[in-house]
Amino acid sequence: MSWLELSVEIDQEAVESVTELFAQVGYNGGVAIDQPFIGSPDGPEYTIDSSRPVVVRTYVPLDDQAEEARAQLEQGLWALGMMRPVGELQVKQIAEEDWANAWKAHYPIRRIGQRFVIVPSWLEYAAQPDDVVLNLDPGMAFGTGLHPTTQLCLLLLERYAGPNVRTLDLGCGSGILAIGAAKLGAQPVLAIDNDPIAVQATLENVERNAVAERVTTVEGSLGPGATLGHWLGSDWALKQRLASGSSGPIAFEPDAEFDLIVANILANVHVLLAPYLQRALKPGGTLVTSGIIADREADVVQAFSEAGLLQIERLQEGDWVALVHRRQE
Repeated sequence: MSWLELSVEIDQEAVESVTELFAQVGYNGGVAIDQPFIGSPDGPEYTIDSSRPVVVRTYVPLDDQAEEARAQLEQGLWALGMMRPVGELQVKQIAEEDWANAWKAHYPIRRIGQRFVIVPSWLEYAAQPDDVVLNLDPGMAFGTGLHPTTQLCLLLLERYAGPNVRTLDLGCGSGILAIGAAKLGAQPVLAIDNDPIAVQATLENVERNAVAERVTTVEGSLGPGATLGHWLGSDWALKQRLASGSSGPIAFEPDAEFDLIVANILANVHVLLAPYLQRALKPGGTLVTSGIIADREADVVQAFSEAGLLQIERLQEGDWVALVHRRQE
């Protein structure tokens, strides 16, 4: 069998959106992100050259559906191009023997912060005594650990997650943050997302990391977040739910239940859910939020302040901001 390699060159801020778009058509949901890494000769520490573009790739069988997949990607990229710089879709035919491992070359072992080491599922890594190893399949949903928003959350989890900290991962994507919290000792951990593909990805990665006893994964969101449409449209969400047998996301409205909430979602969703996030925290509980582009930071800060949350920390990488708030005693 022959395959089509579909690729596009984009900027850093478009990585997560384009990744999800490609995951909808790629074989088995697989997506490769070719980041412009600057490696270290001393170990798995890498930095990303944010001045250079990123290449996102996926692969589809060269069959009767290949042209439909190509057209779907072109349409989605055109829509995204209205908001971010997006290159032209590149199409290349490759043979079966070349496809099998082509995309794996684009994922290195990567250290985040002091303890987290992200290890692609097909690679081996000799863990050091204090390492927290996250074994992930980057072909699934959001949250490969390569995007600045995910990295900022992992840095903050090192500070705020710990033994027996009751944790909510809102918008769990691949499950990377829920798994990271659990491996730091947090329990129980509830991972929720209103995307059924993300829920399946989290379930698989939770099993891969042997933290199923600590992490519960459910399709849902807080309050009105459960009724928000997917960015690809309601038709897409409906098709995915029918394919997965899902009855739709659950609307959770917990009251003073969590010691820690981590939410790597869009700024407008943070604003909408601010009072629900505050209510879900125990008095003295901590809220870690990311996915906030710097231009929208003021809106999020105002919404959280009006909800009665006190800001205690702020991190920034490039155009992306992560905030830490606390529900006052």
